[in-house]
Amino acid sequence: MTSGSGKHLVIVGGGTAGITVAATLMRKAGGTAVDITLIDPSDVHYYQPAFTLVGAGTFRLDHVQRREESLIPRGVEWIRDRVKKFEPDQNRVQLKSGSTMAYDYLVVCPGLELNWEKIQGAKEALGKNGVCSNYSPDHAEYTWSCIQNLKAGDVALYTQAPLPFKCPGAPQKAAYLGAHYLQKRGILKDCQVQFLTHAPVMFSVPFFSRELDKIVARYGIQPRFQHNLVAVDWQKKAATFEIVGGDKQGQKLTLAFNMLHMTPPQSPPESVRTSPLANAAGFVDVHHKTLQHIKYSNVFGLGDAAATPNSKTAAAVRKQAPVVVRNLLTLIRGGQLEEGYDGYASCPLTTAYGKVIMAEFIYGGKVTPTLPLDPRREYWINWWIKVTGLPLFYWHYMLRGHDRFLPHRTDYVEPAALA
Repeated sequence: MTSGSGKHLVIVGGGTAGITVAATLMRKAGGTAVDITLIDPSDVHYYQPAFTLVGAGTFRLDHVQRREESLIPRGVEWIRDRVKKFEPDQNRVQLKSGSTMAYDYLVVCPGLELNWEKIQGAKEALGKNGVCSNYSPDHAEYTWSCIQNLKAGDVALYTQAPLPFKCPGAPQKAAYLGAHYLQKRGILKDCQVQFLTHAPVMFSVPFFSRELDKIVARYGIQPRFQHNLVAVDWQKKAATFEIVGGDKQGQKLTLAFNMLHMTPPQSPPESVRTSPLANAAGFVDVHHKTLQHIKYSNVFGLGDAAATPNSKTAAAVRKQAPVVVRNLLTLIRGGQLEEGYDGYASCPLTTAYGKVIMAEFIYGGKVTPTLPLDPRREYWINWWIKVTGLPLFYWHYMLRGHDRFLPHRTDYVEPAALA
């Protein structure tokens, strides 16, 4: 803690949300005395939106990581530990090390855990016989090796788990880039690329889902909706799916593969799921617009573990963090909180090497583009933003607490033919 004389704020989580809140608060506190403690055990911080690019051979893994220590804002105390138990009625948290930490205010943003154990055999299969996942930093580079090793006649399966999970567009982005790579090699027409998703559509926002259906058709990818991966046999190279809708609901389907890209089910850490802070689904129960906890007024939540019905992306955190900081300082100063978060999320959908559809939207699936371009279209400039612009903004602006970015348009009206 910095001075020992101000209000004590504890931030749980040192990922995108935690670092951004800490850095923004250090810039915005002004004359308000706030001592900040950040709790996170990680030594390495990843720019996770680029895992798709690592898995496509565009980036190396060491290009998308930094030492956690280098990102902690000066003046913020860093506790390298995990929270074992939340005790909001006593305004304290218990740490895994056995110590207890009291707080005046609490920000909860620990992110999501990858629940590989919910897919039979998945944990053992990962990294073997063509079984890969961009969601695992230890295996994203193996995805690229798997794609390169595909040959004519091979079968590549890409799976998508039940929502919510972080970066919902990532599974299909991997499929598009994989298909484009095979197309450039001239063997796509001789391969089978399938996309198997728990969802009934390609994307939750109809405006973009219609366009993605066209991309799928362009590559000849076979979509299988309402198929959930439940088991993997890496030795036999077989994946088993449960059909979760339609006339065949409850039936199982086993498919052979040469490459299997998996998306694991995800959830907040157990310490959050079993705490008084969680809703019935295990997420931090916050107001969707103020991000203040529904029951505990001195607690805020944001990021992937927050119970906000938005797409779980780094872009969402970029819009949430300033709202949390502003409302936190307002609360400390005795003011009235603002409903500042509108559910904004952005998903740069990499539909090919050099092409991206920039899907931006708020609560209710309303399309809210930032640039004056047709948001349905694939653009090279969006690829540049994805590959070069956004990483620079992330490391040098967002994680340093700068919250002045181009506003997204809330007045965009879909063309009449599409509405």
